[in-house]
Formats: sequence, C-alpha cells, structure tokens
Amino acid sequence: MSARPRIVVLDDYEQAMRRLADWSAVDARADVMVHHEKLFGDALLAAISDADAIGVVRDRTPLKADLLARLPNLRYLVFTGARNTQLDAKAFAARGIPVSNTGKDPGKDSTAEHTWALILAAAKRLETQFALVRQGRWRDGGPLGGILKGERLGLIGFGEIGQRVGRVGAAFGMEVVTWSPHMTPERAATGGATAVGLDELLATSRVVSLHLVPSETTRKLLDTARLATMRPDAILANTSRSALVDMNALEAALRAGRPGFAALDVYDEEPLPSGFRLAKLPNVVLTPHTGFVAEAVFETFARGMVECFAAWLEGRPVVRPLATES
Repeated sequence: MSARPRIVVLDDYEQAMRRLADWSAVDARADVMVHHEKLFGDALLAAISDADAIGVVRDRTPLKADLLARLPNLRYLVFTGARNTQLDAKAFAARGIPVSNTGKDPGKDSTAEHTWALILAAAKRLETQFALVRQGRWRDGGPLGGILKGERLGLIGFGEIGQRVGRVGAAFGMEVVTWSPHMTPERAATGGATAVGLDELLATSRVVSLHLVPSETTRKLLDTARLATMRPDAILANTSRSALVDMNALEAALRAGRPGFAALDVYDEEPLPSGFRLAKLPNVVLTPHTGFVAEAVFETFARGMVECFAAWLEGRPVVRPLATES
C-alpha cells in the first residue's frame, strides 16, 4: 500500500484555512501541513520538496519554473482566488501538473471598501485623530482634514474594482475621471466617468487611486517624473499592486510634498521588512495588504481548497482547472 499523499498549504497568514472549512474528507486520505509564516529559500524548499500537492493562499509565494524543477513529487496545485500573478502556468502545463483555483469570492467588494477606508483615513487624518484621543488629547495644531466633495477622483484602471470605487466617489459628490492604456470615452462613460489623459489625471486629481493589473507597459508607471506632477494636496491610494509605482521614487516624492499623502496596502516586499522607510513618514497611511482580507473571502478560499483537494484525492475530475497550453 502506497504512503499517504502529503499536502502542504503555504502562506496562511490569517490562520483561516483550517478554521473556516471542514477538512475531514482531506485528512482522511492525506497528511496536511499548513504554514502560517512566510517561507523563503531553504526553508521553503524543505517544506515543499516532497509534497504531492500544494495549496497557496493568493500569490504570496512565487511558483516559477526553477522552483518547480526542484519538486519531483508534485502532482497538483491549488491557489486561492481567480488569478495568480506569480504562477508559471506554462511550466506546470509542461510537467502535466493540474492547477485549480478556489472559485469566485467577494474579494473585489472588500478591496473597493478598503480603498475608501484608506482614502478617508488620509483625507480626514484619522490616524492622527485616533492617536490624539488615545493619548487623552483633543487637538494638536496640525493640518486639518479635507473635504472631498467637488474634488476630482482620478482612477487609473477602470475594471470592476475601479468602477465600484468611482461610484462611491460620485456619491460623495466627486468628479470621476479615468485613464488606462486602452480606455475609450465610451467605456469610461458606461462606468460613470470621463476619460482623460494620464498627465491630466495626475496633475488635477485630489485623489488618485490605482486599479490596474501590472503589465510590461505599466510597471513603475508612476515614476519620479510623473509623481512630481501631482498636486501637493493629492492622495495617492494603491490597493492594486506595488509594481505600478516606483516605490523608491515615491518615498522621495512624499518627502518633497508631491503627492501630499500616500495610502497604501501593497508593497514590493511582503511582509514588510523591519525598518520599512515609508512607515516613518507622517504623510502616509499603511495597511498590511488586507484589502481583500475578509471573513467571507477566506471562507470561500478555505472551502474551495478543501473541495479541490478532496476531489483530487478521490480520483474525481479536477475542480476548476486552470486552462493552460504546454
């Protein structure tokens, strides 16, 4: 009788995978190990080198061809959500390793709400206000919060999340404009916005919010030159991907006062290294990539992962297979 399959789940920072689903059907047929901390290098390889199947939470661990070549036993992969930007799909297809995802989840709703939480925290100086009250103080003599009604909201990217963020801005009485590499006036109008050029959007918007999937043409889209064109009272919000911004240039830009504030949920290195320089600046609000993190989202992740692994272990058809070409 062959040994029980070994399943390794990576990057469950939230410690939610076990809590939010019934794993009994999987545990009955396989040995499961769930890792809650980020693993790198030798530690990562030691954890997964003999795995028969791997589950990954989001795209926190890159799964490229060089790593895959060191996993001789791997026969199946499950990732949470509908997209994984760190997965080398062609390498998996070349090995004949099926890949599944956990299905549709309400992460876009959560991200749109989180975007506004960050924008409002920046506009209303909420971090400072929270600290004052906790310290038993009332006013600090610093800059006052602003009003967004009548201001321009610039959305870079206008997919589902961007449009939801735009509708909230319109409800606040903001003028909504948008740009993306393939934006048209008709598409913008359908979502209740006006299409403008990128230069105009950056120079005139009180709030600039990023909602693009990075591509070769949009990586570090906001570089030193473009950041310098932003208003001194502008808020730059990013709940999409840090690759859209030159993060080193952003630090210098914030110190120079253009833009006036950054509201960030995504970073080049996650989890953040100790001594992260932007955390020391007064004109930023930072959250630990929790835009999509909500109980309902992770319940979908956990249940979907169990569904996929159970079907695989029982020899049933692969659930929600990733379409790839070798």
